[in-house]
Amino acid sequence: MNIAFTSWEDTTLKNSGFINGMYMVSEWVMRFSVINLLWLFFNLPILFIAASMFFADQLSYLYILLPLFILLLPVLFFPATAAMFASVRDWVMAKEKTGLIISYWTYYRENYKKGLLGGLFLTAVWGVWAVDYYYFSEKNIILMFAFVIIGVVLFVYTINFFSVIAHYNMSLRAILKNTLLITIGSPLLFITVMIGSGIIFLMSSRVWFLMPFFSWSILAFISFSAFYRLYLKLTTGNS
Repeated sequence: MNIAFTSWEDTTLKNSGFINGMYMVSEWVMRFSVINLLWLFFNLPILFIAASMFFADQLSYLYILLPLFILLLPVLFFPATAAMFASVRDWVMAKEKTGLIISYWTYYRENYKKGLLGGLFLTAVWGVWAVDYYYFSEKNIILMFAFVIIGVVLFVYTINFFSVIAHYNMSLRAILKNTLLITIGSPLLFITVMIGSGIIFLMSSRVWFLMPFFSWSILAFISFSAFYRLYLKLTTGNS
């Protein structure tokens, strides 16, 4: 009788552990998908213009759509992405917050001004890089590859910018300066963001549902987790 009772108790504990595990998995899937969909919702105009540019059959359309695309990047993309990183920050730091939608909207409003101003700066930098890359790609193959490397560094800098703006309450100038320091001063963080982003975008190009539901939120989670590990190492001295 005791053996039977113990067997039933063990089975119950195993089932309970399995149910708890499934609940945690479903909770994380919901987190990533909801935040990703919110990010897409706030970027719908940009996505619509990007799709229109891709399918445009006349060059004149591009002359109209491209300025609109560039204009909307600091207005929509950067504040929405800053809010996504701030939401992910709560998960990484295990902070209890309100609902996903409410917290995302709160962070969107709180970080909008800095996201907009930082977006204006980074959009201008990316614009200069794009013009130079296009010019040198037709002139010199060595310089073209040099600008490819610069583009990778700029991409990692942009991702780190979102982590810094989500974690620190400081002026925009200080945010840009600290982002530069951690980008060039932490090879491990640089490699993590670069490789992690490459794997996510490669998988998204092969598995279609990852992009609308998971890709950007997972990228934010991986990038901020690596950033936060560096932050803890610098502030506490732990490896």
